[in-house]
Amino acid sequence: MANNDQNQTEAGRHQEVGHKSLLQSDALYQYILETSVYPREHEAMKELRELTAKHPWNIMTTSADEGQFLNLLLKLINAKNTMEIGVYTGYSLLATALALPEDGKILAMDINRENYELGLPVIKKAGVEHKIEFREGPALPVLDEMMKDEKNHGSYDFIFVDADKDNYINYHKRLIELVKVGGVIGYDNTLWNGSVVAPPDAPLRKYVRYYRDFVLELNKALAADPRIEICMLPVGDGITLCRRIK
Repeated sequence: MANNDQNQTEAGRHQEVGHKSLLQSDALYQYILETSVYPREHEAMKELRELTAKHPWNIMTTSADEGQFLNLLLKLINAKNTMEIGVYTGYSLLATALALPEDGKILAMDINRENYELGLPVIKKAGVEHKIEFREGPALPVLDEMMKDEKNHGSYDFIFVDADKDNYINYHKRLIELVKVGGVIGYDNTLWNGSVVAPPDAPLRKYVRYYRDFVLELNKALAADPRIEICMLPVGDGITLCRRIK
């Protein structure tokens, strides 16, 4: 009986950190953080992570292990011209800015400048603000305007999307034209709290249930898109990498 109680307690704790990791053991996830992530985390990243943790919407932030992954990925592909849709306080944005060369650029878009400005002092202190062009407002009108100019087509090395899930498909229709052949698009939250495999009557939080069908639609569309090769990773809340091949 004691073992069952302990398992239920573990499950309850895991549910609370579900947006951080899909691992079935909190202890294993903590091991990854303490062994691999936190010891190598940039001081500015740590400061911004701790600052964001105090914000009432902190569930929206990119997890530390995913931030580390993005930082390394950008270096591996030698990214220089990038885009981020959905910024929040800027943890993933800072991970990107720190990975790019001095003349690297990030077009960052979010509907809430106030959240971005919470993290901006940390970004400035890290000396990478000059790499960022922040635009407040919906991303789709900006993308549509960019699509009109041929020089923007195939101009991005890497694009990261962590925004309104109900528009992921709409973003993809445009981003696939803006990323270069050989470039990468990363879609965050593609395992959506594990709800992608939950039964129809599963007790889900309202926002999880609302966006689940949009995430499922995206995952199906990406798997069928012949213009990309994909890899879905159980990092953070699930991230799908799409490499444009044509």
